[in-house]
Amino acid sequence: MPNVSSPSLVEPLGALRLESGATLEVEAAYEVYGRLSPAGDNAVLLCHALTGSARAAGDQGWWDPLIGPGAAFDTNRYAVICSNILGSCYGTTGPRSVDPATGRSHAGRFPAVTVGDMVTVQHALLERLGVRSLACVAGGSLGGLQVLEWAARYPTMARSIMPVATNLAHAAWTIAFNECARQAIRNDPAFFEGDYIHRGAIPHRGLALARMVAMISYRSARSFGERFGRQVTPPGEEDAGRFEVESYLHYQGDKLVERFDANAYLRITEAMDAYDVGGGRNGAQAALAPFRGPALVMGIDSDILYPVWQQQEIVEVLKANGNAVEYREIHSEHGHDAFLMEWSQLDAAIRAFTANLP
Repeated sequence: MPNVSSPSLVEPLGALRLESGATLEVEAAYEVYGRLSPAGDNAVLLCHALTGSARAAGDQGWWDPLIGPGAAFDTNRYAVICSNILGSCYGTTGPRSVDPATGRSHAGRFPAVTVGDMVTVQHALLERLGVRSLACVAGGSLGGLQVLEWAARYPTMARSIMPVATNLAHAAWTIAFNECARQAIRNDPAFFEGDYIHRGAIPHRGLALARMVAMISYRSARSFGERFGRQVTPPGEEDAGRFEVESYLHYQGDKLVERFDANAYLRITEAMDAYDVGGGRNGAQAALAPFRGPALVMGIDSDILYPVWQQQEIVEVLKANGNAVEYREIHSEHGHDAFLMEWSQLDAAIRAFTANLP
């Protein structure tokens, strides 16, 4: 079994009826940085990406340089909250969680979840914590999809939003990458139709290959070219004779297997691909019309997975609704992953935006 750790706090939330119609007993793992005001109105919600966790700050925190006293998300001013998403494997209910009805892990029978379900869980958690209003909801990639769903689903609770490197709905290009990754997992002989947990197996090769496919989409040709070129690992070292870019991809694949779950990867990517903020809501503009607050939308000029025209679509929709919208473009060779790397540019944009928030 992969070594999957949990954040420090877990809150039982009871039975949740999913958009699929299934009912699930849910608990949510979360972390809080800073102190919630007596009025419960100084919280910032950070939404993580596909394989992220509630650990937004501190050791291995995915946005650590941006969180803390005097930081862009200033914990002297805000209670910064991050919860692990529904369907993941870092403390919130997911495929590895025990089904109370059977006493065994849900495994491959874990029901389909949606981005809307993820946000519903977050909302229930925040209510338990005494949060009445959010100064901002922010996140990148899948986190950005959650941000948009917050604006559509709870438009009066979220006073401002910050979607980064995301889109209104996945384009065919993004879905194609995710489907290749899912097929890599499903075609692993150790997958056992998702029942590998009960078979004492791990679909190592499939999950590792899924991550390798994803890593190509997270970076750019220039990033790979400048970092690896055609360099080959020298004799006497592990992977001798292999292109260094090959070694890097294999390392990243093996590393994910040690910390993530294959069924969780399937459920989450399926939820991402199915999400459309305007679906069933008469389009994106109508879906986001109830949200009246300001927005900071950020794109990355080298992002091939969520190209900048998709963030500009978000800007256009919000402007058409009369929202105050700022657009900032991160200049980077690193592709989609720049939202987890370009700290100085992120810091400057976030500080300028939050400085004007009440």
